[in-house]
Amino acid sequence: MAFQIVLPKLGLTMQEGVIGEWVAQPGQRVSLGDTLFRVETDKVDVDVEAEAEGLLATNAENGAVLPVGSVVGWLLADGESAPDGGSAPAGPDSDPSHSAEATPGNTSPAAAATVVEVAGTNGARLKASPNARRVAAEAGVDLRRLAGTGPGGRIVSEDVEDFLARPRAEHSGPADSPAASSSVTPEGGAPGSAAAFVGPVVRKLAAELGVDLATLSGSGIGGRVTRADVELAAAGGSRSAATTSAPAAAPAPVGPRPGDVIPLRGMRGAIARNMMDSLQSMAQLTHGYEVDVTDLVAVRAALKQESAAADRRAPSLNDFIIRAAALALRQHPMLNAGIVDDQIVLAERVDVGVAVAVDGGLVVPVVRDADQLSVGEIAGSTAELADAARNGRLGLDDLEGATFSVSTLGAYGVDFFTPVINPGNVAILGVGRVKDGFRWDGDTPVRTQVLTLSLTFDHRAVDGAPAAEYLRTVGEILGRPLTLLAGA
Repeated sequence: MAFQIVLPKLGLTMQEGVIGEWVAQPGQRVSLGDTLFRVETDKVDVDVEAEAEGLLATNAENGAVLPVGSVVGWLLADGESAPDGGSAPAGPDSDPSHSAEATPGNTSPAAAATVVEVAGTNGARLKASPNARRVAAEAGVDLRRLAGTGPGGRIVSEDVEDFLARPRAEHSGPADSPAASSSVTPEGGAPGSAAAFVGPVVRKLAAELGVDLATLSGSGIGGRVTRADVELAAAGGSRSAATTSAPAAAPAPVGPRPGDVIPLRGMRGAIARNMMDSLQSMAQLTHGYEVDVTDLVAVRAALKQESAAADRRAPSLNDFIIRAAALALRQHPMLNAGIVDDQIVLAERVDVGVAVAVDGGLVVPVVRDADQLSVGEIAGSTAELADAARNGRLGLDDLEGATFSVSTLGAYGVDFFTPVINPGNVAILGVGRVKDGFRWDGDTPVRTQVLTLSLTFDHRAVDGAPAAEYLRTVGEILGRPLTLLAGA
């Protein structure tokens, strides 16, 4: 009996997902736990694994936007037919590892990727990430020649790139491998050539800027073509094979341009829906509060100097503020709450969401039990979460369950702003830049360092006076930076 493959619900707020890429191909025999496809959610991309064994039949194309629970394919027994609309073979003979399209010498990247995904040198199935397969196919690299460094020995894109960066002599593979028998890569270069490899992001940029990739000589590792190479060529410079003239003026701008139409879907659509829901469902009000952080800036500068000497990362100013905000929530639990069914529900833990800007939007990973952590522990957690966010490695567990949030725009020169509360919370703290201020010592002005905190709160749960008291508590804690360095 056909086993249904459905688009899973990966988070409480997930309503739809995008089929980012089928890793397994129609007709391929898959085993329990094999990766079937990658789904792009509002927040993260997730590999969906097989929950049964069988021949794959698909019912959705790459890029399809579908509601949660939609049937996207089936796993079939030998000789079983796919339901109407499914794409599958009649039987095991159409397994890609036995098909004409998968024979050595075929130059189709998709076919090559299927071959190396199905069988390794010893007949075992190779484990490789979707991005590694795509990179290998575009560069004409036989994955059977690589040793995986990912979890469980899985081949990741870095393994392919490391291989491409090696001397050309190391790239020659077995005579019967797809990489060895291919005569041309997608860019017209030699098989396995790093100069010929162009990643999907760079390829997209080249198409947008009208740059012919075949004319470029890469300046990256092993001769890889980089974004800078494409931007330079678009601006009239020439890291190209045909010319060696000096670079021209600044590169052409990258990103949205006048006249573009950007669909509100994926992360952008999730942000749009959540912000509208937040503003329409809450009575939001923002307080601004100026804090003297002269002593805090001095303590942080000393820590930074010591950390540099010890070759370790110093806590950022924001790490101190996160700890102060979390400690203050202990004294003001009404700010660490949510409204559910016309009831104010006070959270039992202090889990602080930290806004991180990423390409295409904003994510808010969560520092768990922030009031129980030292500044150093918070610094390690925020650094790890920010790195994972910018490299697409966050999981849904990293993004859900915040009871309060902190958003910082000080690095952009912003003094005061009105952050929007994340749905499910009753407050969010905005942090502005550190700037010069002064205070009076008798008749003498004394220079100080100040910043402005912006607290947006839901007036249904919290009145103006308690919100102001919370800000004052945060300010008092920040004014005693040595106590922030003490244990939780």
